[in-house]
Amino acid sequence: MFENIIRKQLNADAQESAGADTTAEATTATTTAPVEAVATAHDDFDWNVDKRNVISYTAEEKEKYHSVYDNTFVQLSDGELIKGLVVGLTKTDVVLNIGFKSDGLISLNEFRDLPNMAIGDEVEVMVVEKEDREGHLNLSRRQARITRAWERIVEVHKTGEVITGSVTSKTKGGLIVDVFGMETFLPGSQIDVKPVTDYDQFVGKTMEFKVVKINEAIKNAVVSHKALIESDIEAQRAEIMSKLEKGQVLEGTVKNITDFGAFMDLGGLDGLLYITDISWGRISHPTEVLKLDQKINVVVLDFDDEKKRISLGLKQLTPHPWDVLGENIVEGNVVKGKVVNIEDYGAFLEIQPGVEGLVHVSEITWANTPINAKEFFKLGDEHEAKIVTLDKASRKMSLSIKQLSPDPWNDIETKFAEGSRHAGLVKNITNYGVFVELAPGIGGMIHISDLSWLKRFNHPGEYTKVGANIDVVILGIDKENRKLQLGHKQLEEDPWNTLQDTFAIGSIQEGTVSRRDDKGAIVQLPYGLEGFAPNRHLMKEDGKSIGADETAQFMVIEFDRNEKRIVVSHTRIWEQGKVEEVEAQKKEARVEAEKTRKAVKTVQSKVEKATLGDLGVLADLKKKMDSEGDQPADEAKPE
Repeated sequence: MFENIIRKQLNADAQESAGADTTAEATTATTTAPVEAVATAHDDFDWNVDKRNVISYTAEEKEKYHSVYDNTFVQLSDGELIKGLVVGLTKTDVVLNIGFKSDGLISLNEFRDLPNMAIGDEVEVMVVEKEDREGHLNLSRRQARITRAWERIVEVHKTGEVITGSVTSKTKGGLIVDVFGMETFLPGSQIDVKPVTDYDQFVGKTMEFKVVKINEAIKNAVVSHKALIESDIEAQRAEIMSKLEKGQVLEGTVKNITDFGAFMDLGGLDGLLYITDISWGRISHPTEVLKLDQKINVVVLDFDDEKKRISLGLKQLTPHPWDVLGENIVEGNVVKGKVVNIEDYGAFLEIQPGVEGLVHVSEITWANTPINAKEFFKLGDEHEAKIVTLDKASRKMSLSIKQLSPDPWNDIETKFAEGSRHAGLVKNITNYGVFVELAPGIGGMIHISDLSWLKRFNHPGEYTKVGANIDVVILGIDKENRKLQLGHKQLEEDPWNTLQDTFAIGSIQEGTVSRRDDKGAIVQLPYGLEGFAPNRHLMKEDGKSIGADETAQFMVIEFDRNEKRIVVSHTRIWEQGKVEEVEAQKKEARVEAEKTRKAVKTVQSKVEKATLGDLGVLADLKKKMDSEGDQPADEAKPE
């Protein structure tokens, strides 16, 4: 039928061509001939009738034949997916017929997943270009597969369906997975619930995944294998949580160890075993007892359904050590323990795992001097101690180290009598004194005022140091409070008794200013003594003040033997010098006046007869002498 239609079309074309030629000739003739009213030939010609075959078609037949004709052409658009038939195979390409005016070629590389492909097979391809620059039809099976794969990936992302993919390679931060022929990304954190460091072990494996994220703009998808595991674990976790009870014993595997405890895998559900619930005894780190992947039995202490937290215990599987104390642990017995904790108030000794006793600082030594527990004890050291008190109900025990030896204060008056001299060791220094140990458990304090007869110290550390040896004298014994009053300066006689004459008030001494403050200066004097000079007594004659480290002459203006105090003055020296000079001038004036008086008296006795003029001169001289005698001595001037 198709050939008949073509033949009819060709006949109609030939007829139309012949009619056109006749019309052209008639037009030409009309142009050359005179214009006349001539009737046009074939005005009643029916163009819808094939004169050669004399065949006529109805409207329905025409519509039918037009449809058949139109269907012989394939309407294509770029990017369209279409089925094609393999009509040929070459060494490099596949010839594909899609019903277009020409066949398309596709590289064999795009059919690597179909090794048994043969002529006559039907495949789906994408029309990349209907006609490229060379007029060829450009098809791609790879683009068709990617498009179909993306459609399926978008669908499974919406439905949450589990898909299967093949890991093809490793990339930065994860793996590349082939899903439906399209590459997707599997982040390293989504491979497993456990951290994965070796990605190469997964390359080439086929695994199940869930699509967890897609990007429509760039057609990129992220898949996860961890999500499947978590969903399975969640189901197991829900089942285990529904059966949990406090006190229930479960078998678990140590999956992670931290400083504060260990995480246990209970078969799909994690629980936390705190470090304090691992052992009755003290441990510094869980690795002292546990190892990774170790299987142990644990007891459920508590759990929270909402937060899905489970607290586990290991030590609770054994009796509490205080409930099974040894027969030797009784009051009065001596035990050995290891230092497990040190506080300011004492140290805890572990007698056996889970059983500890406190050695208070007051039970370390018989001495009444302050003891620093952190200096006396070291973690891990072992000490023997005596059990002083034992309370099983409250699980408390007090220990004593000093009670392992007799109390040395029982015969203190014999060994350390008052007035006796001893050598001691400086153990501690405070602002007010020095603590000295004379024997184990025996010690006392030297007050700062009892260090030296001559020097005053702002702090005892200026005279001695911790760890130094020092000689002392027992000044007093307080047996009840276990205190000794010690002295150091009392080893020598009080030099102030003999220095009173040397540093008499008014005596001049050479001294050096060692330091100054707002009130005055400390002056170093001979024989190691120190004097104090108030600021107003440091002024020089030129108006300046004596500075630090400056040497000058000082006058002793106060000497207090009881208070061990000397007050000196430099200003008093030159001020007194001026006073003495004035006094000397007054004295000299008085001497001269006396001489003049005597001279006048002598003259008067020798004159036998005085003239009127002589009497006048003598009267003036006498008047002058009398006026000089009436004036103060400091105003008299010698003539």
